[in-house]
Amino acid sequence: MEVCLRRTAALVARSNGLRPAAAAVTIAVTRAATHSRPFSFSSLTRPPPNYPGHVPLSRIEKAGLAIGSGLMSLRDPRRGDLIAAFAEATATPYFIYRLRDAMLANPTGRRILRDRPRITSTSLNLPYLRSLPANTVGRTYVAWLDREGVSPDTRAQVRYIDDEECAYVMQRYRECHDFYHALTGLPVVREGEVALKAFEFANTLLPMTGLSVFAAATLKKSERRRFAGIYLPWALRNGLRADEVINVYWEEQLEKDVEELRRELRVEPPPDLREIRKREREERKRKQAAASAGV
Repeated sequence: MEVCLRRTAALVARSNGLRPAAAAVTIAVTRAATHSRPFSFSSLTRPPPNYPGHVPLSRIEKAGLAIGSGLMSLRDPRRGDLIAAFAEATATPYFIYRLRDAMLANPTGRRILRDRPRITSTSLNLPYLRSLPANTVGRTYVAWLDREGVSPDTRAQVRYIDDEECAYVMQRYRECHDFYHALTGLPVVREGEVALKAFEFANTLLPMTGLSVFAAATLKKSERRRFAGIYLPWALRNGLRADEVINVYWEEQLEKDVEELRRELRVEPPPDLREIRKREREERKRKQAAASAGV
């Protein structure tokens, strides 16, 4: 190696009018700088995960994940896996840190970050919640689960957020989503999900929630009209004025009166979407029956 360096130094000296010693120093510095340059991020040099289940991605990979999952989830809003991937790919470098800082600035949020509670059917003791009075947060939540046929155990594990604490913040947001449904009374039908996402966007600023609002374009004409006239104004008004819902320690609110919690958070429930849809179906059936009788 030393012979090669000296020979290269001599060639550089002759071509650039330098003395061999000066050329040797130049090559040595260049060689050292080259070897000290960090390896580029690729699938072959991927760093180790920061927490169980973590998948480190480069910026290019995150951009590809965001674009692909975003477009496909707009096409099929029922794909929870795509929505979850898009949420994580677009939450950094700013939005998830803003949400984490909002928790750090709040006494209850700080306790949540310290305790790291998880929301599952086991941790919440659903049979006990069913025994609570009808006006409590816990009974309202479990009644919503039973009515919509969903479970708190179906939330995907966070994988693509590098910071371990921020990954928990995203996991907490994801697992609290059904509490937001119960608090507002919005069902899991596409129209209700879009309305809740608009509320969440105004409250959390997570890009995924904002993009999900564009799924309103896939609604039926009557649903789009109702969303624009009723549920979008409700979502923006309540999402902006409400306290940061990420700071609610839901596990400690289960026996509380749900109306009291709504007042504290400054969240007013929207018109009952299921009841509106039910009345519309009945009206269509009535008209169809009348038309058939007329024939």
